Amino acid sequence: MPDRLHYDPYDAATREDPYPLYRRLRDEAPAYFIEKYGAWAISRFEDIWQLSNDTRRLSNARGIAPAQLLTRDQPVDPVLPTTDPPEHTALRGAVRGNFLPRKVRELEVHARALCQHLLEEARPTGQMDVVRDFASRLSVTVVCHALGLPVEDGPKLTEYVQGFFSHDPDTGGMSAEGLASLGELNDYCVERIRERRRGAGGQDGPLGALASFEFEGRPYSDEDAGSHLGNLIIGGSETFPKLLASALVRLAEYPHFREDLRERPAGISDAFDEVLRYDMPTQFLGRSIVEEIELHGQRLEAGQALIFLYPSANRDEREFVEPDVFDIRRRAPRMLSFGTGPHQCIGRHVARMEGRVALETLLPALGDYEIEFDRVLRLRTEFVQGYGSLPIRFDASS
Repeated sequence: MPDRLHYDPYDAATREDPYPLYRRLRDEAPAYFIEKYGAWAISRFEDIWQLSNDTRRLSNARGIAPAQLLTRDQPVDPVLPTTDPPEHTALRGAVRGNFLPRKVRELEVHARALCQHLLEEARPTGQMDVVRDFASRLSVTVVCHALGLPVEDGPKLTEYVQGFFSHDPDTGGMSAEGLASLGELNDYCVERIRERRRGAGGQDGPLGALASFEFEGRPYSDEDAGSHLGNLIIGGSETFPKLLASALVRLAEYPHFREDLRERPAGISDAFDEVLRYDMPTQFLGRSIVEEIELHGQRLEAGQALIFLYPSANRDEREFVEPDVFDIRRRAPRMLSFGTGPHQCIGRHVARMEGRVALETLLPALGDYEIEFDRVLRLRTEFVQGYGSLPIRFDASS
């Protein structure tokens, strides 16, 4: 007789390997009420796809992260993901042009040059920490170029972002270090907004758009505009390193795929998309219910929270054939790694470009690289899963 179904994202067993539990949730309780937090966990692909487009019955204004919706110990700053239409529509429209494919092609020039530089730095030793030496430096540098921030501030921004995601495994919610790092990041961003408003750098780019943005005739305060900027920095620099590390782990696990991509580099974009589906780092984001919803025989009441279990949805048998199989030729028509609907990740084209360029640079050069698993740092929190460090060895003469 199977154990009674119990899901708490903060449980150690859940954090260690959530996928068996995600399968049970999809099959037995696709709308599961977590009484401790007054929140519903939604685990099936189609449910999340449809609800992500529902701005009438769901709101982002009370927060989207676990420490906002569940433990409620993180402040809900006004950032793009925590605004509702029509303000969200106007703000997204003001900054989205800087993340469209034409602008991403300009960023690719910087990304490709930096990838080559970082590879050459590692060649003399034949060793590299994929996360710390390569992917983190790539993502934060691209973020600086995209947002109009000084590239030399990249290491400091990485420190703030990593601090924000620091986690005490024995307690749920935000850590004291995380809250302090968020404060430091916000202070930095407020100062950049003030500089731009004093006339330094003009009004171009996302930084200029935030500094000059008005909604219904009301300009944002320095603090509110700074919060929006900080959110773009976090979103653009935190997730990608974990994705690239997962890509190299999977390609080492399946060396025939690694060889396939060396011979067929045109398939790298599809391969990175499969990594996005198979190893999505973000475990969930959520909404607040503002109007009652009926789902799978359950009444989801106004005032309750709702969380979308994205990695569960990306392994849903109702959407994907053999979803637990990693297949770089899958070419899934839909996935939820960037969300969908009005709040779909604004930087998704940048992330895909970074993944493609990084793998195009690394795979021909690293040969049959080996992962030093005894030195790997694997992060397993209620919010984010992935590699915090991935040391590899490779033939420096490749």
